[in-house]
Amino acid sequence: MKTTFQVVQKLSPGGIETMALDFAQQATPTEQHFIVSLEGTLPALIHHWPRLKQIQHKIICLDKPAGISLKTIQRLVKLIKKMNVTCIHTHHIGPLLYGSLAAKLAGVRCIMHTEHDAWHLENKKNRWLQRLIMNITRPIFIADSQLVADNAARFLGNYKMHVIYNGINTEKFQLGDQKKARTVMKLPLNVTLIGNAGRLEDVKGQRVLIEALINLPSHIHLAIAGIGSNEQKLKALTKQLKLSNRVHFLGLIDNMPAFYQSLDVFCLPSFKEGFPLSALEAQACGIAAVLTNTGASTEALCHQYGEIVDTGDNIGMANAIAKVCERINPVNPHNGLQPDSHNAMIRNFVKTFADSELMLKAYNELKNST
Repeated sequence: MKTTFQVVQKLSPGGIETMALDFAQQATPTEQHFIVSLEGTLPALIHHWPRLKQIQHKIICLDKPAGISLKTIQRLVKLIKKMNVTCIHTHHIGPLLYGSLAAKLAGVRCIMHTEHDAWHLENKKNRWLQRLIMNITRPIFIADSQLVADNAARFLGNYKMHVIYNGINTEKFQLGDQKKARTVMKLPLNVTLIGNAGRLEDVKGQRVLIEALINLPSHIHLAIAGIGSNEQKLKALTKQLKLSNRVHFLGLIDNMPAFYQSLDVFCLPSFKEGFPLSALEAQACGIAAVLTNTGASTEALCHQYGEIVDTGDNIGMANAIAKVCERINPVNPHNGLQPDSHNAMIRNFVKTFADSELMLKAYNELKNST
């Protein structure tokens, strides 16, 4: 039985962490798969992300203190040896530091690192640190998009890189009945519905999306899924702009397929993104998307039906939403009901390159090559 440790900084709602869960839940019968969260305790993580309760037996929490912690590396080395770990898979620079060094000290041959963005490499200290760790531990380096691979190559030099697009579970995220989904989500039936899912933080740009709504017809509503420190500010903004009856704050929800299926258009107004999984999830449900031109968003968009806009541009966002609504050609723009002609094509875009089965197959091939 092979045992893999995936190492993340903190197991909280997010694209990287959701990918880690998919890996753990789709492990082959001949493999044990655990997620190591450097920060946090299991009760605290479950409290903030109830979904973790169903796989808590696969989660290991190290509750790392702030700053560099040699004791955390020592603890991880002991765990690796005790559980006969055969592969360490890290995500981002912090987990790379702890996971790959612990793997090297414990004698693990298969060390994999997935880079989900390259912003941190613009910092000279981070760049020096990552080069040092990679030269010591020599992990298999995977970029989750071509953009990340190109940027990482620019900063890290002549290091062999593999591109494996982050995949989503297209069996979970699939076409659905919009009316039924809206009933489940308690959303209005007789409107055109725009949706966003993500942390309610400045970097995610929900403010821009709310401001865009002013420039759209009154039959267009907005549903926002997620929690964060900006929640009250965003609610105050909707009240100030007299949009409270058109903006629906749903909080943290577990039934994401129903959320996406309830929409006419999915919007991601982020100022920074890597390779956005939420956009893939929405499109796997057949929903056209409007994304901001940041990170690898252009690689994650079905351009035949979707649109790319500049970050921070609420007028551009409004115009793009209007274009997409016209493009998907609802039977009646006031009833929010869509014909099926475009849904399957948008879904097929995701299935051809970003299905989790394709991703897992590619990762397993790399594992088996070590």
